[in-house]
Amino acid sequence: MLGATLDVARRCGFDQIVVTLSAAAPAIGDAVPLDGLDVVVVDDIGDGCAGSLRVALGRVHPDAAGIVLMLGDQPGIDPAVVRRLLDEGSASPVTVCRYADGLGHPFWLSRSVFGELAQLHGDKAIWKLIDSGDVVAHEITVDGAVPLDVDTWDDYQRLLESV
Repeated sequence: MLGATLDVARRCGFDQIVVTLSAAAPAIGDAVPLDGLDVVVVDDIGDGCAGSLRVALGRVHPDAAGIVLMLGDQPGIDPAVVRRLLDEGSASPVTVCRYADGLGHPFWLSRSVFGELAQLHGDKAIWKLIDSGDVVAHEITVDGAVPLDVDTWDDYQRLLESV
């Protein structure tokens, strides 16, 4: 699944792709091609997505205006959506995708919010920042449903049924 998500990221033409992995990184590297990617290992996996985000922010190229946040377990992101996100949303500090059934990834996160992002903790941390109202999130409208985030075996089965 990570391989499929990384294929999407590669097709987006990013200047840099930062991938955060757990201590299982060597085994993952044996199974998934990581050539040309900036791989960082997250030691504190107990802090959820926020821990991964903090480590990744430390590796973002200093000239980058911001990042596109994609989830490794969400292979259904369309590169065309990422291009729209950048074209229509990169002038805002935070831009999210508004699908037919709700908000979802990918997100645009400007360098101007990196300090706030680095202070987040736990899973769904970015959602907490958006929901807090401390940062106004710009939305782009995207056709279709939020791409499946595969967190459980049932999610995986639904993913298999959808392809």
